[in-house]
Amino acid sequence: MTRVAHVAAVLPKPKSISLSALREINGVMPVDQLDRARFADPARVLTYLESRAAGQRLVLLDVGGYFAPALDHVCSQFSGELVGVVEDTENGHQRYADLGKVPCPVFSVARSPLKDPEDYLVGQSVVFSTEALVRSRGDILHGRPAAVIGYGKLGRSIAAMLHAKHIPVRVFDLNPVQRAQALSQGYRSTHTLADALAGAGLVVCATGNMALREEDFGKVVNGAHIASVTSSDDELELSALAGLYERTRVEDHVTHYSRTGHYFYVLADGNAVNFLHGASVGAFIFLAQAEIIAALSLLATGQHDTGMQEVSADIRQSIAAHWLDYFDGAS
Repeated sequence: MTRVAHVAAVLPKPKSISLSALREINGVMPVDQLDRARFADPARVLTYLESRAAGQRLVLLDVGGYFAPALDHVCSQFSGELVGVVEDTENGHQRYADLGKVPCPVFSVARSPLKDPEDYLVGQSVVFSTEALVRSRGDILHGRPAAVIGYGKLGRSIAAMLHAKHIPVRVFDLNPVQRAQALSQGYRSTHTLADALAGAGLVVCATGNMALREEDFGKVVNGAHIASVTSSDDELELSALAGLYERTRVEDHVTHYSRTGHYFYVLADGNAVNFLHGASVGAFIFLAQAEIIAALSLLATGQHDTGMQEVSADIRQSIAAHWLDYFDGAS
């Protein structure tokens, strides 16, 4: 990215920081704290951006829609020019799309075909890490039906991996199109979240948009394990359980939630469970990273319409061809 533009600051996503990466960039470029509650305040976001890039042409590289609540205010009030945003995640894509009238170009990589290999492998790593944590307390996945909440690309990969392990899978998604796809691919699709949770000994949340809220936890069956594919702040309303459930750490990264007559386990404090084991997807991650840099370059060098945008098919094909040439030996 530094070959394309000047990096004004890096804001590590709080619950997925790589300490080795943080050490590497500290001192090389400014590193600041990222906080979703703070960045929900447009005035505070504007003040922050002015402190780092006043009067400059600015592109925001986002991972989770952190800048979405302040986008209108920043576009109209920033002393420089907000050229646009590049968003990497489905959660962030939804946050920007939900704005309705997006005031600047937002290039989304979230639904790119170049991200499909990464999403597939992340889903596989989620199941690997979930099983490792369940086994750490002397239990196994087999014998407990699973509920997959959210049937996007990650949810599909998770369901397929669980199915390959001969674990019955039920799927719930708010989008009926996704539920129809799940049904066509051999999974039981439920019309309500409560139906998906009923009898599920494993619950994997893959919506990126608050899969389980306070009232939903009471529907989780006794002894169930709950895993997430992203930050707990985005997926599980665990903060609402304070005072309602007693929390006890029973193993590393396994927390027991209990109240009279009800208990369940939350893995990795509700954060992305696969990050505990590196969340590695190998060289496939370079495909999406290359598209992020391509989108940054497009914003930095040209004019684009406001609203949600995607990199062209020609650019994606060029990225894939270069990637194959380097990693697979294909020409």
